[in-house]
Amino acid sequence: MKNYPIHERLLVGVLLAMAAGGLDAYTYLQHGEVFAGLQTGNFILLGIHLTKDGFGGILHYLVPIFSFALGTILIRILQQRFEKNESLKNRQLFVLGWEILLIWLTALVAPLVPDMLASAMVSLAAAAQLQEFRKLKGGPFTSLMMTGNLRTLAESYWNALSGGDRTALKKGNDTLAIIAAFVFGAALTGNLVGHLGDRTVVISSLFLLVAVGIILLDHRKKAAVK
Repeated sequence: MKNYPIHERLLVGVLLAMAAGGLDAYTYLQHGEVFAGLQTGNFILLGIHLTKDGFGGILHYLVPIFSFALGTILIRILQQRFEKNESLKNRQLFVLGWEILLIWLTALVAPLVPDMLASAMVSLAAAAQLQEFRKLKGGPFTSLMMTGNLRTLAESYWNALSGGDRTALKKGNDTLAIIAAFVFGAALTGNLVGHLGDRTVVISSLFLLVAVGIILLDHRKKAAVK
């Protein structure tokens, strides 16, 4: 069995998916029915309201879209910096820390600021996660958008069923775990938002903190071996 980097293993992927599902559920339910990471949904809503609402209504959907783009650019700059300077290590931990910080700031200021600003902060966090964590066991991976994962799930299970491909079966099982985790994160946030309000977003950060702990533990084990 191949020993993949810790941030590409299924457990970390599941935690990221739970966090992502929670972030999208949070912004949709608590901050004006927009999505933090699912920008396809925001583009659809933008198109629906394009001719119905004024500039204010359109801006409601443009803010998370542009915030997501900005978040992607910021993390790409960070990635380029790490690539050029080998002394800068633990990039995944830095990105997770940045994401957690944005989530906590959102929980703190959301009651005091407009919905658009709160959703923008969460979109920055979602973009960071998508840009940095793009592989699962060496293959393409997204913890934010389940359309591609659903296609992979169907293809993998069909390949396993029609050709007896055990590798495809394993890939299908892994993808199913990611989809289920995403739904679980959304469901948990959806059930708690009525009780916790703006603070519900912190739930997603708890999954990310567990991922941080797993990565740190792996680094310590490798350092002990050396």
